[in-house]
Amino acid sequence: MKPVLVREVLGETLRELRFSQGRTLREISLAARVSLGYLSEVERGQKEASSELLFAIFGALDVPLSAVLLRVSEKLALAEARAGLVSAVPAKPSGPLPKRWLMASSVAMSWSAPVFRTCWQGSKSSS
Repeated sequence: MKPVLVREVLGETLRELRFSQGRTLREISLAARVSLGYLSEVERGQKEASSELLFAIFGALDVPLSAVLLRVSEKLALAEARAGLVSAVPAKPSGPLPKRWLMASSVAMSWSAPVFRTCWQGSKSSS
């Protein structure tokens, strides 16, 4: 089974968010001061962006990096659970995010749905 790569999930999340806002790569690259080609590679999961670059990109989208990383973390946890690498247990939702941070409903995580907390197989989970 192919490993789930953080850069690919992050790129997928970036694309979902950009599409939900109806923005182009060019618009984001200009606002974030990142080359169009490099931004495209980040979005396709081909480049690992630095935290400074991610901050600039998601700042250009007016979304806190922390909200994006929560989404990426959830996607990774679900992929690992599907692959049998971890067990997923529902955790209490952290509450809704402001509407301006939400992505289009067709591609977005439901922020009001339970967030999954993962634990390695064989270890105890806490509620």
